This record gives sequence, structure tokens and C-alpha cells, in this order.
Amino acid sequence: MNDNEDLKGEVTRGARAVIVYPAMRQRTAVDTESRLEEAKGLALAIGIEVVEAFAVPIREARAGTLFGEGQIENIAVACNREDAELVIVDGALTAIQQRNLEEKLKRKVIDRTGLILEIFGERAATAEGRLQVELAHLDYQAGRLVRSWTHLERQRGGFGFLGGPGETQIEADRRMIRDRMARLRRELEQVRRTRGLHRQRRGKAPWPVIALVGYTNAGKSTLFNRLTGASVMAEDLLFATLDPTMRAIRLPGIDKAILSDTVGFISDLPTQLVAAFRATLEEVTAADVIVHVRDIANPDTQAQKRQVLAVLADLGILPDAESGEGEVQVPMVEVWNKCDLLTAEQMAELEEDIARHPEEKVVRASALTGAGCDDLLDLLSGLLTADAKLHVFVLPVSAGQKLAWLHAHGEVVSDDDAGDGSDGPQRRVSVRLTPKEMGRFSRI
Repeated sequence: MNDNEDLKGEVTRGARAVIVYPAMRQRTAVDTESRLEEAKGLALAIGIEVVEAFAVPIREARAGTLFGEGQIENIAVACNREDAELVIVDGALTAIQQRNLEEKLKRKVIDRTGLILEIFGERAATAEGRLQVELAHLDYQAGRLVRSWTHLERQRGGFGFLGGPGETQIEADRRMIRDRMARLRRELEQVRRTRGLHRQRRGKAPWPVIALVGYTNAGKSTLFNRLTGASVMAEDLLFATLDPTMRAIRLPGIDKAILSDTVGFISDLPTQLVAAFRATLEEVTAADVIVHVRDIANPDTQAQKRQVLAVLADLGILPDAESGEGEVQVPMVEVWNKCDLLTAEQMAELEEDIARHPEEKVVRASALTGAGCDDLLDLLSGLLTADAKLHVFVLPVSAGQKLAWLHAHGEVVSDDDAGDGSDGPQRRVSVRLTPKEMGRFSRI
């Protein structure tokens, strides 16, 4: 169908693709179906037309092709039948496996990591996001370069003392990639330092920070838009958000808070991407409250929850799921989004689940319709002011900045005339402040 030069091209929007999921024996039918649906979502996120998707059982992976000859023939039949120009293997392929499959199928073949990198490369909008994507891509490319050039490394000089063209080229490519990755890591380290300074400044600012986290496509960006009125991209696509976005919101009893929308999580996120995107997740560690947005209508919602909690545990925010080591560093609220898609029977089951776990803070909501959003704001306000204590300040009227701050950011119980002092007329203000607010007030 395509000649060898065509196979070297980039993945293009509108390409017709067959998705193949290599299913290991321990996978259940439900796991396999969920994985195929997720793979379809990934392909859709970059505009690829999925014409067929199916699982191929793998008892023993073939070193050269992953699949057996009969399985490869079945994949080829599906490609010919559907006139597909691209094969997406929803798993990891070595460079040799990818090249061999392309030769046998006469089509472009990419694996899961390659597909996700394509999405990230298209959607990263900020300078930081582009740096992270390029670093991840080079890391992926470097590992494949070593293996894909092994056939050229054998082409040494005829007398054994001159390196062949293959060896010369691979060494040059390795050095170029190493140098570029080193520069990118230095630039990203500067980004992390800058983020740290920004977080310190926000810590001194009189506003709490709320971080939205969740599995990709759970509705975080839609909820973010609903709460802030911002126009962040909120398509029904996996990885619609790749860079953290921050906006100010108002809460009951709290003049201002900062809401942060972060990159979504996904199962089996390639190692290169976890490392490269860690800077975007570090925003979560500085939050006062975490809002975990769940697509409660998704059949795989429990597995998605486990994936998100595992990443938060890895960041040191939650105890380790297996060992139980560590402490909860940041209070968390669960938003059960897309409740409007549930049947009455499904909703009743969820209510029973909530009743069994009264310690969990859960809000039923639909970011699309706005249902439950007021309940969420009330809950967040309560959490952010839960440890507030009553303080009484006697301040001169001339201390207008401090008086205005208390009225803007604390819960003022009373504000009375306190007579004259050495600095003139005074006010006695009784106000509830959290320890964090008290710290901020003391720096004014």
C-alpha cells in the first residue's frame, strides 16, 4: 500500500487507523474493552479516524515482531478490508519490532508512547509545555536510535580500523540528542525554580490555592470553566489540557481563591512522559485543597481513581496505597462529575457507596449543566476555613490597609469603635482567620 519512504512520514490528521491491543493472559475482558476505548480516545484526540479496534491475545511476545505470523496476517487483512494507512499498537514496541511490523504490514506503525507523544506535541501551548514535550520525545527517540541502528553498526570498514558510515552516523546522532536533552533539562530546571518562586509568592499572597486533578477527559477543564468563567479548551478529548491554567474564583465567605487546572492522568503513562511532565504536577503539592474530578459515568471509574491516587501518593501528597506509609498532606474533595448521564438505579448505588464511606468528602455534580457546583463551592469554603480561630485586633483607623485586608479575607464578626489611642481613633475588630491567613496578615 505504501512504499518505504511513506512509512517514515509523520502521523497525520484524518488518517484511517486500525488499533491493535496486545492482551496479556492476566487481562480480563473488562480490562481489555476499557483499554481499547481509551486507545480510541487517544487516537481521536489527534484527529485519527479509527476504522477498527481489536485485541490480540499474547501468550509469548515475539522478540522481532511481538505478534505471531498468523496474528500479523489477521492485522493485515483488517487493514486491507478497511483501507487503513496506519496501525496503532496499544502497547510498547521496540524499534526493531516497529520496523519489522511496518515491513510486513506495508503501513506506518506506531506504539502507545509514540501516539501520546504526537498528542502532546500538538497540544502543548506554552513554552514550558513545548520544552517538556521535546525532552520526552528525545528521550523516546534516543532509546530507539540505539536499537534501530544495530544493522548499520555491523557495517564497519573492510580492514577493521575504519568505522563504517553506520557507526559514524549513529555516534553523531547520539551526541546531538544527548546535548539537546542536557540543554532542555537545564531549561526545565529553571522552569521548576521559577515555579517554586511563584508558589512562594502565592504562599505570601492572601489567597488559598485549589488544584483540580483527575483522569484525563474526566471533565476538569469543563468544571474549571464553569467555576471561573474562563475559556480554557474543554473538548471531549483525552489530554485537552497539557499546561496548568490558573484563575481567580470567589467562594462563600472567602473573597478570592486561586483555581488551578492541571494535566490529566492516564493508565500506563510512559516513563519518559511522567518524568518530563513532573513540573506541571508539582503545582498540586502547593495547593491548600485538591479537587479530584471523576467521570463517575465511566465504567472504568474505579480503576481511574486508583491511577490518580497512585500518582498523588508518588508525589508525597497521599499515603502509599500498598504500604500505607505517609500522611495526607493536603485535604481532598471528590467531584463525581457527569452524574446527569447516570440512571436512577446507578445513582442509588452511588448514594449507598457514599453512605458506606462518610469520611470521604464527595460532591455529585455535572460540570456541563452546573448542577452541584454551588455545593462544591460551599464545601471548599468550609474546608479552607475549618481551622479558623477568633482573633481580636485593636487597630488605629489610620491602619487602613490592615483593616481592609481583614474585611476582605477574614470572617469579620464585629467591628466597633475602640476610642482614641496614641495613634488616634481606633477600631476593635473581631475576626475569624485560619492559621495561614493569620500568617499572611502578620506580614502586612
